[in-house]
Amino acid sequence: MAGPRDTVVIAQSTHVLPLEFNRRYPVLKRGQGVWVEDASGKRYLDAMSGGSMAATLGHGRKDIVAAARAQAEKLSYVHNERLTNPAQEQLARELVDLAPKGFTRVRFVTGGAEANEMAIQIARRYHVDRGEEKRWQIISPAQAYHGPTMATLALTGRPGLKRPFEVYMSNHLHIPPSTWRFDPTGEEALKALDRALEAAGPATVSAYFCEPISAAALPSYSPPKRFWEGLAERRARHGFLICFDEIVTGIGRTGHWFAAESLPIVPDIIATAKGLGAGYTAIGAVLIREHVYDAIAKGSRKFTLGHTWDGAPLSCAVGLAVVAALKKEGLIERVRERGPRLRDELAAALKDVPFVHEVRGHGYLLGIEYVDPRDRRSFLPPELRTAGRVDDVAFENELITYSTMPTRDGFAGDQSLFAPPFTSTDAELAEMVARYATTLKQVARELESKLEARPV
Repeated sequence: MAGPRDTVVIAQSTHVLPLEFNRRYPVLKRGQGVWVEDASGKRYLDAMSGGSMAATLGHGRKDIVAAARAQAEKLSYVHNERLTNPAQEQLARELVDLAPKGFTRVRFVTGGAEANEMAIQIARRYHVDRGEEKRWQIISPAQAYHGPTMATLALTGRPGLKRPFEVYMSNHLHIPPSTWRFDPTGEEALKALDRALEAAGPATVSAYFCEPISAAALPSYSPPKRFWEGLAERRARHGFLICFDEIVTGIGRTGHWFAAESLPIVPDIIATAKGLGAGYTAIGAVLIREHVYDAIAKGSRKFTLGHTWDGAPLSCAVGLAVVAALKKEGLIERVRERGPRLRDELAAALKDVPFVHEVRGHGYLLGIEYVDPRDRRSFLPPELRTAGRVDDVAFENELITYSTMPTRDGFAGDQSLFAPPFTSTDAELAEMVARYATTLKQVARELESKLEARPV
């Protein structure tokens, strides 16, 4: 079995149940800033903020660790069903001040999936307390990812993720994304939304649930303005709520405290998580607008479902330290100013890579989309596992990246994410871009020989 000196762990050598049994797992021992180090002492540039876009402040922040230690020495845990604590109360005030106008209440959770699931529950509670008990159905984009629980998996239309658990899931409705390939104006998605509303019966629809800017499923994609305008019109007409999954985009990733600030629509509920703990603790939050709170306050006057660590003093103290660091160091302003240049630098470095279609960017959430270089439009053959090969070669080049493989719904192909910590220096960003370009050029050479004998 794996021991402290191992540099790589495989399924046969560990007591941990791995996510993928055929994968080799490098053992990382420590991190500092945007660098992490494996068991052999080899160092890697972290272009993915800990691998899941959570470590927004980088690794080894002594101020965040000190805040956690100070809180633990006073009071690390009390349950929030009968008690509260100063850190929870203060962090709620901070988030309400930072959220878009109209958000007045916060419920803390322990992570992204829990935040999204609680958003679903709050939307349902809102309608029931208003006397509309038939409203339960959710409509969401087909190409998405909202978490691994049964409720959050049901929000995605990706069959490869849902099998074999569909029997446990609600049968929600999904509409195609408005990508450049299928629907550049957003009009087709609005027509699909109208068909979904008609199929469900508008009076049964509880919420439209989506990411304002996508992360893992369609990196750095957001529908065109016309779609958001049409969505707002349909909310006003039919009475459903709009829930934003800002698990990734919340707390600065796109250059705003919340990505909702940059869109021509205000959601009713926002779920966020990763950046709130910055990789130093497990914490998430659900923010609701005053009219949602009022409906529950005038109705059942309770929402007692939750998890053991929701709103715990230790995790909320870390959240407060993260928010304080972001403010003090001007990091969200830095991401907003530097993000467009980073996107342009990455695009320039990849302009001669034949299978790169485009580089999208919102702050420090960038997406690279790949196509078959022979026609510059088709998806790459899925059996080539191009996205997986990108990550493997990047790691050989001492760079941590994250790529997505083709999906079975036909809406997306191979893509990669580029999401560095907000604290990255210009020199570190330049080195990430250079290593990434080297990686893609090597993969392009490999692809050329693999595609020669294949029909388009």
